[in-house]
Amino acid sequence: MNEVIFLVEETVEGGYQARALGHSIHTQADSLPELREQVRDAVNCHFDADALPALIRLHFVREEVLTP
Repeated sequence: MNEVIFLVEETVEGGYQARALGHSIHTQADSLPELREQVRDAVNCHFDADALPALIRLHFVREEVLTP
């Protein structure tokens, strides 16, 4: 595996949550620096040492609702 992609969203409570595409990895944190560490830790826990991805991508998603 070459990379793991996470979708990152702000939570209603004011922190961040991240979920991996194609893997059952999910984590959350109060700040972006803390989230980065949580994502690294979650990836290290999810994969065996010989199967760790070379790259972790964080894609930030922001949802806006507009009315006509």
